Amino acid sequence: MTRQAILDGAAVAFERTGFDGTSLTDVVRNAGVTKGALYFHFPSKEALARTLMDEQFRVAEGIAAVEDRGLQTVIDLTHRVAHGLRTEARVRAGIRLVIEFGSFTDPDPGPYDTWIDTCHSCLVPAQVRGDLDPGLDPHALATHLVGAFTGIQVTSHVRTGRDDLHTRILDMWRFLLPGITPAHRIPHLDPAGSLRCRTELGLPGPRTATTG
Repeated sequence: MTRQAILDGAAVAFERTGFDGTSLTDVVRNAGVTKGALYFHFPSKEALARTLMDEQFRVAEGIAAVEDRGLQTVIDLTHRVAHGLRTEARVRAGIRLVIEFGSFTDPDPGPYDTWIDTCHSCLVPAQVRGDLDPGLDPHALATHLVGAFTGIQVTSHVRTGRDDLHTRILDMWRFLLPGITPAHRIPHLDPAGSLRCRTELGLPGPRTATTG
């Protein structure tokens, strides 16, 4: 319970002021614990930040066990990460830290590579199934998707506080699918997320999701 309280308190602090702007005093104040308790679980501020950065990958924990993963799995994943960004401080803090740690001064491609590998593991069977143009490079597409999602979520955060994030992701897939998926397979994919995904996240269906 103490460890979880520390992570929650750190998430609030890192989300608000970033890595350099957050002190361990800020963390213990938000968490309601002592510095001794914090150091028992985390030896440094960087170790705490790294743990929060890894929290974002909980969204994708079940993908490896999905037997029929494919392009719809990736579409759903983008909406699940968006939902986490809109509802969970830990995810927001982790993403902010990833962007900060991936700066030009001390770049760390690790988290981006993990997301690329996750998407790639779904796109390869998608291509076998016929949902991707056979001439496409699945790894190159996975790299593009991670970059596009990163830019979209940052822009959405700056412009609307991520209120329009699901709509922007819906737009991304509507624009992208005609260029990567054979025309006869597009009706089998839902850029708004699968019915199961929308139900779990409480998202509107494709008929009520609008651009704007």
